[in-house]
Amino acid sequence: MSEAFEGLMVQAMHLQRQNQVAEAMAAYGAILARWPKLADAWYNLAVLQRTSSRFDEALHSYQRALAVGVSRPEEVHLNRGVIFSDILRDHAAAAAELQQALTLNPAYTPALLNLANLYEDFGKRAEASSLYARVLAIEPQAFEALARFTNLQPVAAIDAALVQRLREALVLATSMSDRASLGFALGRLLDAQGEYREAFAAYTAANDASRASAANRIVPYDRGRQEQLVDLMISGGTPQACGSSVEATPRPIFIVGMFRSGSTLTEQLLAGIPGVAAGGEINFLPQTIERELPSFEALAALTTASLDGIAARYRAELLRVSGSAAFVTDKRPDNFLYIGLIKRLIPDAKIVHTTRDALDNCLSIFFLHLEQQMSYALNLRDIGHYYRQYRRLMAHWKRQFDRDIFDFNYDALVSDPETQFRALCDFLELPWPGHVPQVAARSAAIKTASVWQVREPLYRHSSGRSSHYLEELRELRGELADLA
Repeated sequence: MSEAFEGLMVQAMHLQRQNQVAEAMAAYGAILARWPKLADAWYNLAVLQRTSSRFDEALHSYQRALAVGVSRPEEVHLNRGVIFSDILRDHAAAAAELQQALTLNPAYTPALLNLANLYEDFGKRAEASSLYARVLAIEPQAFEALARFTNLQPVAAIDAALVQRLREALVLATSMSDRASLGFALGRLLDAQGEYREAFAAYTAANDASRASAANRIVPYDRGRQEQLVDLMISGGTPQACGSSVEATPRPIFIVGMFRSGSTLTEQLLAGIPGVAAGGEINFLPQTIERELPSFEALAALTTASLDGIAARYRAELLRVSGSAAFVTDKRPDNFLYIGLIKRLIPDAKIVHTTRDALDNCLSIFFLHLEQQMSYALNLRDIGHYYRQYRRLMAHWKRQFDRDIFDFNYDALVSDPETQFRALCDFLELPWPGHVPQVAARSAAIKTASVWQVREPLYRHSSGRSSHYLEELRELRGELADLA
């Protein structure tokens, strides 16, 4: 048995390392059919199933690994917790798994970090802060935890000692990823204290570190390529065929625009209306395009049958968010690229286009630690270029679908919330709730970098923020001068 088992395990692990996922899963399945108590085989199979988006099967395999005594069971509970939280949206189950991991190993910092992040999603500031402090007590140089702890502190309560701690951590940190996280946290504190020149320098260094941390994993922003993409979307980004109009619930409400334009706030306000569920950033459309459409021409040539198939799968995604809501929001901002496809998939789709002052929007992107795959976000001039291309494409979509696209402006909203929100409700044919919903009062999970801003009452201090950085934004101001 030993030789046979070892030979099959070596073969299965080789297939796994070669990224031959289907073959590796079959190999582990054959092993487990003969030796069902092999914990490592169950664990490896679960990892592959999770990679293949077979999440229920992965949960089952992880559970089998636990049942037969896998080593480091806390790691298995962590992986189950991530699936429950990030994929299945079962946050109670996620918290239970993470708590179980910590029961087994109270010093298991990955579980502490994930549980703290889950508490952040639910707006539990004190609980999240306490967990980050526990991480730092265990690992004083856990710089990511220090950055997250810092970002949780209300700006009115920040003291000089925390600023100094960040500065000292930046001297000690050798990882570019850590330097990026610490730099963005320091920039936030300095900006809040009115030390704008130092804040801008900290944010610039943080973006440089973020770029360096992912130098081998990201494609640098290519201005010519982005212009070509927008040209292609304008010339053929709307399929000739049209999907069937299907009166099915839940119906989607698409929220698109630039990142940091108020999309999270808009979604959470709408979710305060009975019958509307917040779907967050649903990745279905961009992932479907990337996986199933080998060329741009394939997008333009989609048939009615193909569109109906994609639409049916998309509605299944909405049902996973909520099986009872009449509407589900899809707040994936860069879906603005695919409005032509959206309007052919779901002809009656309503699209909320969130906007704000151009300079404020671009600066806010530069000041936020976004995923490095959004490589334009790491350089102010690139952000300005991307912004111009976005505006060019949105002008095209509005010429085509003007009646179904509603511009919802953040600056107007914070100046006159009731008038602006009532107009949005009218556009979406939603009942006016009688007031502007209070986001901070709700306990729903908010998975976005804007989690703490959106939980505060509506405020105006983000409008006109760029006025503090006029010298630093001189080139960007020139590039965007003709855009309202």
